[in-house]
Amino acid sequence: MSTINLKVTGRSQTVDVDPAMPLLWVLRDVLGMTGTKYGCGIAQCGACTVHLDGEAIRSCVTRADEAQGKNVTTIEGLSSDRNHPLQRAWIAEEVPQCGYCQSGQIMSAAALLPQKPDPTDEDINAAMVGNICRCGTYNRIRRAIHRAAKEVSQVQKGGHQ
Repeated sequence: MSTINLKVTGRSQTVDVDPAMPLLWVLRDVLGMTGTKYGCGIAQCGACTVHLDGEAIRSCVTRADEAQGKNVTTIEGLSSDRNHPLQRAWIAEEVPQCGYCQSGQIMSAAALLPQKPDPTDEDINAAMVGNICRCGTYNRIRRAIHRAAKEVSQVQKGGHQ
């Protein structure tokens, strides 16, 4: 066991875990943050996507000690009241069916928008390629990302939501 210091969704956290424990299990089992989902355990489905210092990563294959001293943002950290532009767009476009993969989808999209504020379909497809939706809501996901990008752009230009 090792003491690992993390900053998770803006809060400093100290955990005593095996340094090789996947970050996913630290978040879910140790810290009780269940928004991040387990899907495949081999970084192929994207359900476990979180941000590590702003970069989308697969928490199922990221060791706890790799997150030491870094900022971890989970779906819970995007907005305390589900008011993030992507969360609102997901609701407006009725993206989820079963919803299982959606936190990972949203986290991947949230990493894309700062890099590509006006993404093309190709940009979205490239950013989201590692996120699998068994229900096949990809067209709705793409529409929601475009909607959120437009909202963010309008707010930045001084427009209304």
